[in-house]
Amino acid sequence: MLGVYYRSNLDAVNSVARVINALKNILLFGFVPSVISYFFYYFLVFPKYLQQKKFVFSVLLGLLISFGSALFGYLLLRYFIESGSINDMDSNGEHGRSTAIRVIMLMTFIGVVCGIVALVIKGFITWFNEIKLNEALKEKAYEMEMALIKLQLDPHLLFNTINNIDALILKDAVAASDYLNKLSDIMRFMLYETKPDKILLSKEIEYIEKYIALQKIRSSNKDYVHFTITGNIGSKQIAPMTFIPFIENAFKHTNNKKLENAISIHLAVKAQKIQFTCENKFDSKPSVQQSDSGLGSELIQKRLNLVYGAKHTLDVHKTEDLYSINLVIING
Repeated sequence: MLGVYYRSNLDAVNSVARVINALKNILLFGFVPSVISYFFYYFLVFPKYLQQKKFVFSVLLGLLISFGSALFGYLLLRYFIESGSINDMDSNGEHGRSTAIRVIMLMTFIGVVCGIVALVIKGFITWFNEIKLNEALKEKAYEMEMALIKLQLDPHLLFNTINNIDALILKDAVAASDYLNKLSDIMRFMLYETKPDKILLSKEIEYIEKYIALQKIRSSNKDYVHFTITGNIGSKQIAPMTFIPFIENAFKHTNNKKLENAISIHLAVKAQKIQFTCENKFDSKPSVQQSDSGLGSELIQKRLNLVYGAKHTLDVHKTEDLYSINLVIING
């Protein structure tokens, strides 16, 4: 601006007039091609061509836009100079229109620079919005996947429990009534307690104990399940129904319910982790083929990955007659 100020209207005594004249020249010489180029690069070149990886066409179109905006700005500049609205800053009009090519090229360069700035800004905004969109999509995908897993998890446990109580009704109505109350507590747990992402570990243990009690209905051997807890439970929290799928599969695949400790479940609560182990004895060649009604290990693993990610380890071991899992949750 100082350069334009000292080059324009050298004979004028009034400094205000020289400042106004300099501003008018800058407006037509720099601002017009800058604004036109900026908005065309921002709203046309980037989204329509550069973002679509049409690089050569983007460069050619950008140069054309910058040249067109420079030509338009120069014509406006000459119009106001010829009409006397502003004074020519080129040595007070000494060279006149002979500098047209040089001025237009300089204005084109200004347009290209402003266009590149527009591309950088638009690119950053697009990149930032894509990051936010990807995060939102990941969050929605997580919620949907968790919901689908839960839809498969809850009814499955419920149906098995109802079948067990149904088998008991004709044998012992009083006991069946007691188990129905336990079933009511389990249903209340599944409907209301499992909605939060985390619940108290004590609530989960209470649910496990009731579930084991209901599973014992089908066997006269009350010692075939052994469930122990060590450590201080305190106020530790856990994702609801983290351990039940493993326990349910243990019941499903234990063929001989007359064995003592056919199913062994142990929960060790430590300062920095929760360790859950579940072992069940099974017949590798059962005489009667069981229907595959249990929850698949792939589905269980998927839920653990979604909830705990790298903060858990799951080890599975299988021999000819023993199946065991060891689940460790860090800072559970």
